Amino acid sequence: MQPSRTVGEQADRGSALDDIGVRLRRGRTEVGISVRELARKAGVSASLVSQIENGKARPSVATLYALVQHLNLTVDELFEGDGPKPIVVAESISGPFDGVEPSPASVAAIQKLIGAPMVQPAESRGTLRLEGGITWERLTPCDVPGVDFLKITYDVGGASCADGLRQQHQGHEFGYLLSGRLGVTVGFDTTEIGPGDSIYFDSSTPHRLFNAGEEPAIGIWMVHAPFEP
Repeated sequence: MQPSRTVGEQADRGSALDDIGVRLRRGRTEVGISVRELARKAGVSASLVSQIENGKARPSVATLYALVQHLNLTVDELFEGDGPKPIVVAESISGPFDGVEPSPASVAAIQKLIGAPMVQPAESRGTLRLEGGITWERLTPCDVPGVDFLKITYDVGGASCADGLRQQHQGHEFGYLLSGRLGVTVGFDTTEIGPGDSIYFDSSTPHRLFNAGEEPAIGIWMVHAPFEP
């Protein structure tokens, strides 16, 4: 039997869901596609996208990656929390990078990083709670293009997607488990890691992460995806 939520916990949960939904809806509006079109591209139902945008449902890890890859968003930008904000550098950045002219979005990202603080205090980490008993905590003080650096928690029974399904997205994943047991399926191979074990795999290969033990699985995770200036 699940313990009942307090009014405060329910309010926090609603706020977190609203934040995710608002940011996803804003991203969808900016790229100019409909709920139905985004759902088709992400391989999910239009009703699910609508429920997520309206704060009535949490996305799974697989759904989250499927949605953001079709929007002008990174996973980092979906995190809630009031951590330290970088100071945007006023000076313009001009000139090509290795002979390639940077896009306006890339220049803005670089400006943000120049003024970013070095330390992310533990008490103000951005937190993203997903469907399936999964919590991500951002370990960087701001959005770092091409990198998601996270503390992950998979509750007992938690999984990145349903059994029999797989997710895939651009990038490479590096993980180090602090406690618990985590199952990792990549392609047709499944392995299990414990405290102190580390793992690497190509995120473009269909994969699934799941709690394989009887206590929460907690680890440090990094997803590195190509960033083109």
